[in-house]
Amino acid sequence: MTEPLIICVAITGSVPTKESNPAVPITVEEQIESTQEAFEAGATIAHCHVRDAEGKPTSDPERFARLKEGLEKHCPGMIIQLSTGGRSGAGLARGGMLPLRPDMASLSVGSNNFPTRVYENPPDLVDWLAAEMIKYDVKPEIEAFDLSHILRAAKMHQKGQIKDTPYVQFVMGVKNAMPVDREVFDFYISTVKRLFGEDAPWCAAGIGAQQLTLNEWAVSSGGHARTGLEDNVRLNRDTLAPSNAALVQRVVDICAKHERPVATWADARRILGLKEIAA
Repeated sequence: MTEPLIICVAITGSVPTKESNPAVPITVEEQIESTQEAFEAGATIAHCHVRDAEGKPTSDPERFARLKEGLEKHCPGMIIQLSTGGRSGAGLARGGMLPLRPDMASLSVGSNNFPTRVYENPPDLVDWLAAEMIKYDVKPEIEAFDLSHILRAAKMHQKGQIKDTPYVQFVMGVKNAMPVDREVFDFYISTVKRLFGEDAPWCAAGIGAQQLTLNEWAVSSGGHARTGLEDNVRLNRDTLAPSNAALVQRVVDICAKHERPVATWADARRILGLKEIAA
């Protein structure tokens, strides 16, 4: 396979804490440092959440602005993807950072079960978030926790609510949502190709110990891969991951095994149709 693989690093998330792994970056300064290490290891997308002064998830645009500014300074060219996820805020607050005009933002287009609650993404909120992303020229990453989410993204694309070719990420291994299943994974790929074209880029993310499995499947199947401490705090059952960069390096090693190149930030921007920037 000659298509370079984009590595997305999900640096913090809303759930992991210092208690689960001391390497989880909580403050904006920690996040910038951790992302820079991951960038230097080969990651070209930073999927970002922010925390408040107590370390709790928030959608505070000011904190997102500080993080974005720091990443642009220390990781030039890296694609900055801000989260509009429901653990960080409610209602329209989930899109409060979109006027910052990041390169990308996550977009969950349907609801599903999470470990202890329902992850609610009502149609009116999804439509509003999609409209805001068009307004501020932000490319959405469609987070597909279920097959219906891929089909919903296709309808939104047909209606002009999602510009260009959608970039779909399969999320597998969330308790009470879609488990890690190879036949389902392969069907997801065929569905994306059928709906969006044979060359449509896609990504895969696995939760916990399944992160490594999804990394392997994505690399070997021609997709792109997500890793990072948001989804998994361990290298294996007995060893905590020392950093986001260590998890990125693991994907780099898988690429080497499959003789697949790792995308540079310029490659990643080309593949995703994002604006070019000066080196």
